[in-house]
Amino acid sequence: MNWISRKMHLYNVTMGLYMLDWWERCLFNVLMLTSLWFICYNGSRFATEFYEGGHLKYKLLVDGRFPNGGSIPPS
Repeated sequence: MNWISRKMHLYNVTMGLYMLDWWERCLFNVLMLTSLWFICYNGSRFATEFYEGGHLKYKLLVDGRFPNGGSIPPS
């Protein structure tokens, strides 16, 4: 048994997929890959928006000033 076969066997046993038919196992894997893609895609979109200053800048600003009285120089 090579390394890839061992990892596939471990995945099937860990997730409980060894008792499913081949088409049920395929459906489960497709659903898991789709949800993983969805989480990663939306997480990267959120992180990009957050770190570019979209959320953070507008939450910190009150009438163009920081809560401590400082202000942002014009861009």
